[in-house]
Amino acid sequence: MTPLSPESYLSHLRSESARFREVLAGCDPEARVPSCPDWSAADLLWHLATVQRWWAEVVGARPERPQEVEPPRPASYDELLATFDGWSRDLVDALEGADPADEAWNWSDDHTVGFILRRQAHEALVHRIDAELAAGASSDVDPILATDGVHEVLAVMYGGCPPWGSWEPGEGIVRLDTTDTGEQFWLRFGTFTGTDPDSGTTYADEEDFHVVTPPEGDDEPDVVVDGPAAALDLWLWKRGDDREISVVGDQAVYARFRAVVDSPIN
Repeated sequence: MTPLSPESYLSHLRSESARFREVLAGCDPEARVPSCPDWSAADLLWHLATVQRWWAEVVGARPERPQEVEPPRPASYDELLATFDGWSRDLVDALEGADPADEAWNWSDDHTVGFILRRQAHEALVHRIDAELAAGASSDVDPILATDGVHEVLAVMYGGCPPWGSWEPGEGIVRLDTTDTGEQFWLRFGTFTGTDPDSGTTYADEEDFHVVTPPEGDDEPDVVVDGPAAALDLWLWKRGDDREISVVGDQAVYARFRAVVDSPIN
């Protein structure tokens, strides 16, 4: 699918961050976060604050990677909220003042500010949902942002191939349909092989999938998974259930798909 415009990502980053802050401002700091059970609401607030601080520094230091320095955590919840306000504003300001095509370090193979802009809009959305789960609140998810989120989680978080690895296509095709926005995402299974130069971990023919262009002709997927975009996005991020999602097709292929998406996202 065509990515959203930079202005749209920036707008969503602002609004999702603002909703995250609004929810947590009225939440018990010790409330547990069901989707991140090791975290309290205060931990969640500190997490997104430090994430947004880091990526503001990355954009500011582009194209070099800045040195990572662990900031001290404020003692009180009010100070945490104020710290989040400042670092969130820093990220928006940094992105607003940068060309999305500018080179910038990040962990993907798309070393542009545009990648960071897209990733941080979805990071804010996912953690806004975490905040609402902790507070027992809820609000709508924009279906266009969620559709882009389905593509991002499939193509980047699960289906990406780092430059130090290789991917060989295999058998088995799954299609995900967003029933409210009319998008279709085709996935082909394959095997990933490579050794991570940072961790030294070796992956020997590990099964995963890639988002691929629709096959030509009358080829049909082995499995079709469909539902509203928001439901699919939150389900893939393990922030929602499957009540609005339907699955039709080969259950063995679906089990392979679930094996991939049930693995943790680093």
